[in-house]
Amino acid sequence: MRIVKLEANSKKDIMKTLLKRTTDDYGPYEATVKEILANVKENGDKAVFDYTLKFDKASINADNIRVTKEEIEEAYKLVDEELIRVIRRSLKNIREYHMLQKRNSWIDTKPNGTMLGQKISPIEYAGVYVPGGKAAYPSTVLMNVAPAAVAGVPHIIMCTPCNSEGKVYPTTLVAANEAGVTEVYKVGGAQAIAAMAFGTESIPKVDKIVGPGNIFVALAKRLVFGHVSIDSVAGPSEILVLADETATPRFVAADLLSQAEHDELASAVLVTDSEKLAEEVSTWVDTFTAKLSRKEIIQKSLDNFGFIIVTDSLDDGIDVVNEIAPEHLEIVTKNPYDTMTKVKNAGAMFLGEYSSEPLGDYFAGPNHVLPTNGTAKFFSPLGVDDFIKKSSIISYSESALRDVYQDVMTFANAEGLTAHANSMYVRFNED
Repeated sequence: MRIVKLEANSKKDIMKTLLKRTTDDYGPYEATVKEILANVKENGDKAVFDYTLKFDKASINADNIRVTKEEIEEAYKLVDEELIRVIRRSLKNIREYHMLQKRNSWIDTKPNGTMLGQKISPIEYAGVYVPGGKAAYPSTVLMNVAPAAVAGVPHIIMCTPCNSEGKVYPTTLVAANEAGVTEVYKVGGAQAIAAMAFGTESIPKVDKIVGPGNIFVALAKRLVFGHVSIDSVAGPSEILVLADETATPRFVAADLLSQAEHDELASAVLVTDSEKLAEEVSTWVDTFTAKLSRKEIIQKSLDNFGFIIVTDSLDDGIDVVNEIAPEHLEIVTKNPYDTMTKVKNAGAMFLGEYSSEPLGDYFAGPNHVLPTNGTAKFFSPLGVDDFIKKSSIISYSESALRDVYQDVMTFANAEGLTAHANSMYVRFNED
């Protein structure tokens, strides 16, 4: 891995390179996605069936687009029992963590006759997109569905591609059933996003769409925002390890590679104040990469967006962390809990050398749907709050309003909204 000593000029170059790591160049795909969205909006099921035949080579119709109970039962027979056991244990952790995020409605009453509050309600329909191309990702199902179920969403709709025989990955169906999905539909790509955003004869319109996907899915989500809510348009995965001389080089190297293997645009960065650690980690990265099954992808990821940044002090390293705002941050320092208090921007923080990032991907409980590309400066992980909405509650007695109605009129008249002012005036004046 490249080892860079942090100086004023190198800091500027490194930040520019890292923060420009993006797949937001949707230009060549925009016309295609817009056409798909318009077609599904206009023609509903017919467009969905046509696109599924075109892209997935599957003959899907109104009779077989929805996964049946029998198909789910079949999936359980095809999935290894040990994996089902692990899915259930993971789901338990995820549910328990997200239960702690739940909020309650509240009311605040005053002696003067005012009552203010907030009513919290789940959204009615949540749409979850699950990729189904080269691999199955049951962990993605759990992470996107569990917070919606905990929030109390009554209808959780999932869309995922099927193969040419009209079959969905068995692990995807098992995870969906365990997590609480109410309906699964065999449709993928931009057409699935359109179906959930606008509704078709078979697929209900949802209120919010969450879940990852390829560039067509990402662009479709961006374009339907406003018709429905979305979680985010996620970028490539990234990990930053902040470590001092107490870290174990072999562990750090292994954790960096756990994210570099995702794809060629993944980012793996070590920030340390120890030159010795930097050299040792670099050596271990080379050793591990040569043995790993996805070594070609890992090497391209490291060549493009892999850095070891050596700083003069740990505090300088923390400044780098806050500037990059990484998706995953591992803190492997003498006192990681103290270091954590100085970090302002990170999607998820893993403290200590036995809290490796894959633990968060699969099992610990916090959500692995995290802000990328520096958006941890203003976005948060997917959670229960993404599936609720809040309504303000206002109640004034006559005496309480009498005390303030002239203040309201003053504000309204200052803005030239005389009907607003009149709404106050008529309650206490006869003319």
